[in-house]
Amino acid sequence: MIVIDRLPAVAGRLGPVFRAAGFTVDGVAEALGAEAGAALDRGEPEPARRCLPDDGPFPVLVRLFLLAETVTPGEAAAAFAPVALDELLDAGLLGRRGDGVVAGLDLRPHADEHGSWWVVSDLDGGEGKDVEHVLGAGAASMSLARATVRRPVGTLLDLGAGCGVQTLHCSGHATTLTATDVSARANTLARATFAVSGVDAEVLTGPWWEPVEGRRFDQVVCNPPFVPGPPAVEHVYRDSGLGGDGASALLVSTLPAFLTPGGVGQLLASWLITGADLQAADEPGTGWTARPRQWVEEATRAAAPGGLDAWVVQRDVADPALHVGTWLRDAGVDPASPVGRARSAEWLDFFAAHDVVGIGFGFVTLRRTAAGDEGTVVLEDMRQAIGDPLGPEIEAWLDRVAWLRGHDLLDEPLVAPPTTALERGYTGSDEGWRRIGGTLVRLDGPQWRHDLDELGESLLAGCRGHLPLADLLELLAVAHGRDAEELTAAALPVVRDLFLHGLLVPRDAAP
Repeated sequence: MIVIDRLPAVAGRLGPVFRAAGFTVDGVAEALGAEAGAALDRGEPEPARRCLPDDGPFPVLVRLFLLAETVTPGEAAAAFAPVALDELLDAGLLGRRGDGVVAGLDLRPHADEHGSWWVVSDLDGGEGKDVEHVLGAGAASMSLARATVRRPVGTLLDLGAGCGVQTLHCSGHATTLTATDVSARANTLARATFAVSGVDAEVLTGPWWEPVEGRRFDQVVCNPPFVPGPPAVEHVYRDSGLGGDGASALLVSTLPAFLTPGGVGQLLASWLITGADLQAADEPGTGWTARPRQWVEEATRAAAPGGLDAWVVQRDVADPALHVGTWLRDAGVDPASPVGRARSAEWLDFFAAHDVVGIGFGFVTLRRTAAGDEGTVVLEDMRQAIGDPLGPEIEAWLDRVAWLRGHDLLDEPLVAPPTTALERGYTGSDEGWRRIGGTLVRLDGPQWRHDLDELGESLLAGCRGHLPLADLLELLAVAHGRDAEELTAAALPVVRDLFLHGLLVPRDAAP
């Protein structure tokens, strides 16, 4: 009889076995090579199978956990020794299929530049997931990991930890780790993940903030059940039961109350975009901000007596049909099947009843500031392709916001760093090339782009760290016959945006 509660204790003895066998990210990559590794990532196991050595523990572990093959009991016993095969079967890590042995759970190496671990989760059956299904290191969890601030902290909370992926990635920069989840099964698998990986973490069971009520943390990370849909729970990893974007609303608006002063919270979130929001928007392209802006206002009240810095970036927008089809397939449901069509109808009816025309997805970063510090709130689109991890950019944004609290841009000499470039556009005419505009481009990170007129180009050309911004604006006003105060009032918000996007930096911070 399988007793999954035994799994963490058994998993705690497997780390040395896996390391000795070379069953690590680096070991697998070296054995398979780039081509077979890429094929395996595409779901094509045969090229990887052909690269494996004939004997030893390593090929057995790869066949079990990465290729979903059946091995003999003798092969399994030898690969896991000195951990007994019966213990692994009783704990559910392995299972029996006929006369052979198969993986009972998904266990695979996992790593980043700071650490090497193993992740234990449920197998992806492919044809419908159980309500309590526990995901492994999927695309959403990895996007959050790449966006997480990695500066050293004392206490860190991984809220809605699932199998513990975020906790693993945070184990290198946080002294004390706490992981919570509403699912007892998820917490059992998280304990197994931590045990096999040698990570010490407190694991608590309960909904939302209930397990840590009254506590505060230096950092909070959260990959919640953020998928907007009808108020039902078909899969705990995806559905909150609150309906719509209720999970994101709840977490964003209440998170600051669980942060220490200076503490940072980061989470994935989704928001509904309604036709009414688009019509009421003050500026084109800002209608999506209506709901997250409301949440941030509530979060600011939760941060009192301190203030709140908030950066909400929208990384994607899906129409309702695309959103529904994506998440049905994610759960292993064919949208064309009778079950899929019924669920699609239910979800689309829900969105239609609430005037939903789009579903936004992105990252929310919140920092609780000291009492008396006025916070900075920015909501913006970042739907461009980004090659670099977002975490360092978020760290830099928080630093820029803090710098602005202690400095007046007008008093500072600014510099356009080497990563800032100016693109100019021209169109042909009878007299030759005629300039039609210029765009300031950042060459790294999010590769921000800002259109500039000729006056803006002249101002940026003067940002060489020699004169304060106020003096540059006064000289520019004289040169172009403009009123200095009016020019300053118009230019300052633009310069501030360029500064927050790293296209201008203080002279002392210039490379």
